[in-house]
Amino acid sequence: MHGPHSRHAQIQRHYTARIVAENRAPDPSGGSSPEPPSDGPTLADPLAEALRLIAAGNAAGLQVRLMGGLSFHARCPSWTARIDRDGRDIDLAIRGKDRKGVTALMDAGGYAADRQYNALYGHKQMYFVDPARRRPVDVLIDRMEMCHKFEFADRLALDSPTVPLAEMLLSKVQIAKINRKDILDGLALLSEYPLGSGDDGTINVPRLTSITSNDWGWWRTFTGNLDKFEGYYTNSRQPGELEFGRPPRFDVLAQIADLRAAIEAASKSSRWKLRARVGERVQWYEEPEEVGHDR
Repeated sequence: MHGPHSRHAQIQRHYTARIVAENRAPDPSGGSSPEPPSDGPTLADPLAEALRLIAAGNAAGLQVRLMGGLSFHARCPSWTARIDRDGRDIDLAIRGKDRKGVTALMDAGGYAADRQYNALYGHKQMYFVDPARRRPVDVLIDRMEMCHKFEFADRLALDSPTVPLAEMLLSKVQIAKINRKDILDGLALLSEYPLGSGDDGTINVPRLTSITSNDWGWWRTFTGNLDKFEGYYTNSRQPGELEFGRPPRFDVLAQIADLRAAIEAASKSSRWKLRARVGERVQWYEEPEEVGHDR
């Protein structure tokens, strides 16, 4: 491995990641050790608590994986900008076949279910809350459906404790009206992990292009958000927002350029081409609905 100030290309098939710092495997716990519970069976630190739930799921033969903002801190533990982590919700991803097991797991762990919400929407999402800490847990089942949709049920076994890196990125770039926090999550991931052709420590580009090449709306939002990633990194990034205690492992702008090139080069489906003719005359994304909860 070259020194911290060297620059060379690490090639994985036709995807190129520019390494700008020594690559060390991250500690998925973020360096935090589970503290003894003080207000009940759950842990105060939300990341430690999420990892506890995932470990309990593994022990029960359930595939439970972390999504949402906390997943980026699990996979980028040296990222120092842990803004309001203590107040963050926990977002989990599971398979439909594990729904009953996860419900029992949450009940045994001291969580209260929103029974009305889970009865109405439990086929795709469940909601629980830690009464002692007033901390919500959203559980997505089989797929994420917000501005755009993607399936993850058959990919949860490929990585742990989070969903695969490609799904982590998809969860951010699908947001039609993306905000600063979500942009920073995406930039942190692209700073720490290379593009690749699989899921072993890389962001799986064929997985991403399989979606953007078949759905013009997905392509439009994804590529538009890559432009926003680049614009924010170049023009709006504030000191400390993407600090890792060392230089980033990868050249973020080069990663964005390589990903954009792969998306554009991928062959598009007939469905994609037909929708492209309509373009932006018709809205290409869904407006996520806000649903209240009984806590």
